[in-house]
Amino acid sequence: MKFLFRAVLLATVAFSAGCAVSPAQSPASTPSAAPAAPMPLLLISIDGYRADYFDRGLSPTLAMLAQSGVHADAMEPSFPSLTFPNHYTIVTGLRPDHHGIVNNTMTDPELGNFSLGNREAVADRRWWDEGTPLWETVRRQGMKSATMFWPGSESEIQGHHPDYWKPYDGKVTPSQRVEQIFAWMDLPTAQRPTFLTLYFDAVDHAGHEFGPDTPQVDQAIRETDAALAELVDGLKQRHLLDRINIIVVADHGMAAVPKENSIFLDKVFPVGQVDTVSMGVLAGFNPKPHGEKAFTRIEAKLEKPQKHMQCWDKARVPQRLAYGSNPRVPQLLCLADVGWRITTTEALAKRKGKVTLGDHGYDNADPLMRALFIAHGPAFKQGIRVKEFPNVDVYPLMAHLLQVPAAANDGNYDAVKDMLKP
Repeated sequence: MKFLFRAVLLATVAFSAGCAVSPAQSPASTPSAAPAAPMPLLLISIDGYRADYFDRGLSPTLAMLAQSGVHADAMEPSFPSLTFPNHYTIVTGLRPDHHGIVNNTMTDPELGNFSLGNREAVADRRWWDEGTPLWETVRRQGMKSATMFWPGSESEIQGHHPDYWKPYDGKVTPSQRVEQIFAWMDLPTAQRPTFLTLYFDAVDHAGHEFGPDTPQVDQAIRETDAALAELVDGLKQRHLLDRINIIVVADHGMAAVPKENSIFLDKVFPVGQVDTVSMGVLAGFNPKPHGEKAFTRIEAKLEKPQKHMQCWDKARVPQRLAYGSNPRVPQLLCLADVGWRITTTEALAKRKGKVTLGDHGYDNADPLMRALFIAHGPAFKQGIRVKEFPNVDVYPLMAHLLQVPAAANDGNYDAVKDMLKP
């Protein structure tokens, strides 16, 4: 097998011809020794893997990593508990209100409209430049990074892509994604990335289409875990499983949304009098040009108690949600109660009545929005369970592991440091 890591024969030499050895092996105690290089870090996202999915017993590979590593009771996503905002939070340590990706669908006075399907907008760095992703910090420290479909990596954020990246393609199978990670790991030493990310989305897709408590989600969990088993096997073959730090996260959980649980906005207020930015779980509205008076009336009505949703002016969003200061946050927000969706009669008609039976984006304090967190590797303690913590804390943890200066962030390293070996 073509692989340079096997060339390591001496315990005092950095593993894999350039990566650090364990503290017991490190020569750093001698005055003339150079600081040990950081061990590689692999960040894995299983989109939509709710924290309690783990208890279904369908993820033996994750169970193995947890048993010999660190398993959190849960990880709290940032608000809103949506895919792009939380993936960018994890790699910047900033809440969505601070890094600017405030929703999967949003508007900017200068940039126009952003949505997951708008590839031109997704690749426009101006949407992303309010945050500094970890791969950019790694680059500034002279190391290389590789991202397999991580949100944000398709854009030249602050002028740069990761060293290796792929444009998102949902047809690429989980196994092929793992194979790409190994292709990057197998590069010659000088080209090899120190920080890598890997993204799986089958669990989220099944949760949306069929609902979280369905055989289809269980099957997606099994298939994703099987890809993780391929990853673990490949790491073992390369003698790397105990020489790489792995963090497995989810961006959010998933709640069942019965087909009949729709809030029709057009039955509540005249939707034609506002600019609708987003619908779904978190709906957002801005005034139309010269329509401030009508908007004020509508806002006053919606901020009164509503069935199955709460509405606020962005200046009055509850403080605990840490949301509303960014200019991209719409002026009026309506958050559906868990298990409900916000739509209009016209929008539902365009979908021919077809709706998703599972969703997220709800209050991030709700247990159904809780996300997975597991960590494994030489830096982590073995077989410990830690209390729930917010996902902004993952970033300072990763910066510490990679020995890079953390950019300004909302995380708290002290809250997660006890999961590391002394």
